[in-house]
Amino acid sequence: MGKIGIIGMGHVGSDVAYTLCREKLTNHLVLIDPLKEKVLAEKLELEDSMIGWDYSIKIETQNYASLQDAEIVVISVGSQNIDNENRNSELIDNVKAVRESIPQIVASGFKGIFVVISNPCDVITKLVQEVSGFPYGRVIGTGTLLDSHRLKRVVGQYLEVSPQDVSGYVLGEHGENQFVPWSLVSVREKSMLQEIQLSSDVLYQLKEETRLGGWHIHAGKGWTSYGIASACSRLIQAIQQDENRVYPTSSYDEVEDLYIGWPTIIGRQGVIGRLPLNLLVEEKEAYQASAKEIISVYDRV
Repeated sequence: MGKIGIIGMGHVGSDVAYTLCREKLTNHLVLIDPLKEKVLAEKLELEDSMIGWDYSIKIETQNYASLQDAEIVVISVGSQNIDNENRNSELIDNVKAVRESIPQIVASGFKGIFVVISNPCDVITKLVQEVSGFPYGRVIGTGTLLDSHRLKRVVGQYLEVSPQDVSGYVLGEHGENQFVPWSLVSVREKSMLQEIQLSSDVLYQLKEETRLGGWHIHAGKGWTSYGIASACSRLIQAIQQDENRVYPTSSYDEVEDLYIGWPTIIGRQGVIGRLPLNLLVEEKEAYQASAKEIISVYDRV
């Protein structure tokens, strides 16, 4: 449990801060956002909330220099120019925010690990690595971790089982070109393809419901934040406790030269490695299509 910085205190950054405090995953927060009054308000409310938990941490605001000895910095900058059908709509504003903030973080002497939430996540994660010059393994995007949680919820509800009894991943782009490798999905140790054997139409329906999960939430309340805050906190815990645990994050694929969602071993040093997978031919093709889309968006940066 150490110092954590959060850059961007919109709905997502604020809920990440609250979750880290509630789960006692930090003893020192550094909160930074262009809206100074909002950051101060978030600080005061976090401090108020912790009194009821009989717990307190130090919270600083707007202090890049304090990031020198931070363990982790979360990048959660987010544009208000969002098209509900396309995560890439945030690209221009978020690229600008990254180019402005990352040099200040690096200048502080920060030597920890970046965890990137901002969309389009795979593109922004690669940009953070390039602007910072950090080793690939010390820059991690939340990628398809939340999408994988949604997959478990959707499949669990359809089959009327606990989502915790569903194993599997969403891989590829955190966006419209994500895909579900059904050959890797199982429910209570039964293979979705070989033993449960749902029709292709049903599998497509489940995949689409997973892909659109975030948009259903966004359309109803105007933003999403609880799910990604929970996912981010799990990654932070894996780093802090050196868990060497597998999560489907946006990690660096050296063959494709990009960041993309893939099962990744996370520990104290960041990315320890990427799992080898035996994908079906059509799943490999889906991965390549997803990679191609990420590259096409990055070419606009």
